[in-house]
Amino acid sequence: MNSAAVAEIVQGIAPLDGLEQEHIDTTLAWLASTEDVFRRVKPATPPRHLVAYVVLVDPQARVVLLGRHRLAGLWLPAGGHVDPGEHPHDTARREAAEELAIEARFDVVGTAPLFLTVTTTVGTGAGHEDVSLWYVVRGDRAHHYTLDPREFDGERWWDIDRFAHPDSDPHFGRFLTKLDIALQVAAD
Repeated sequence: MNSAAVAEIVQGIAPLDGLEQEHIDTTLAWLASTEDVFRRVKPATPPRHLVAYVVLVDPQARVVLLGRHRLAGLWLPAGGHVDPGEHPHDTARREAAEELAIEARFDVVGTAPLFLTVTTTVGTGAGHEDVSLWYVVRGDRAHHYTLDPREFDGERWWDIDRFAHPDSDPHFGRFLTKLDIALQVAAD
């Protein structure tokens, strides 16, 4: 996997709004300027690198599972850094197995990432930029998931329609707006 292949993935993301378009444009310019897009040394070498979020969604119950991330101090979806040469979809699959102990099912809104963000990190190791591809995987609210305790301090289902929590990814509300639109399209 190289920068050009990642750029193809990014070009396939239809932006929700002007901010996501700005993040897509920033990401495409970055990908065109370097092949050094994978984190090599924790926490921030290089200072901008690829991440794959894995958002566990129960589309019938209209809820998402988030965990209290130990390092960031935020309620976040599962996910992690894309390893050098790894396809981001494979990262999402790997992170689902490692952090959720499940085999990822990408059948809610498709196999491609739904959303893209560029975010400056907070918490321990803060200050670098994560370029995050947001993948959606199927979950079931009735099933008990235990997020990896090395990474998360508990988990909770959150309602897609009423999510309002200041201690989450700064783009999570926008992600839920885009997810809601995608769920409505999938239901039609």
